[in-house]
Amino acid sequence: MVSSRMIEAAVGMFLCVGVAAIFVLTLQASSMNRVPSKEIYTVRARFENVGSLRVGAPVAVAGVTIGRVTDITLDKKMFEGVVSMTLGKDFGELPKDSNASVLTRGLLGEQYIGITPGGLEEPLRDGDEIQLTQPAVVLEDLIGKFLYNAGTSQDHQQ
Repeated sequence: MVSSRMIEAAVGMFLCVGVAAIFVLTLQASSMNRVPSKEIYTVRARFENVGSLRVGAPVAVAGVTIGRVTDITLDKKMFEGVVSMTLGKDFGELPKDSNASVLTRGLLGEQYIGITPGGLEEPLRDGDEIQLTQPAVVLEDLIGKFLYNAGTSQDHQQ
């Protein structure tokens, strides 16, 4: 028969391992917010809808993280979301006519900024604004449009 002291010791050890695991995950998550580059520059982009994009979200080109979102504000005159992001210089210079989109990893995953490089030779510089943007796709809006269109197509068939 196992004594209650041994059960208490096992539960205590299990609790300590759990707390240590949470601590390690927290450290790893905080290190993910750094731009994987020593030299960085900051650019901005304006979006009609930033969805659930958050500060610290990745900025990626072709699926490779090249930077992080550093700030999200509202332009009070244009009523657009202004997203500031830092990009690593060691990933190369993005063309000035690059396109920035708010994308989602998976069906319900985290949102991030995806950049599609343009074709101009002139690169983005520190403080520039990406002019070509695509807002976040809101799943609820898509479902609502689908249901509305399905309902109106049934009305036309009758």
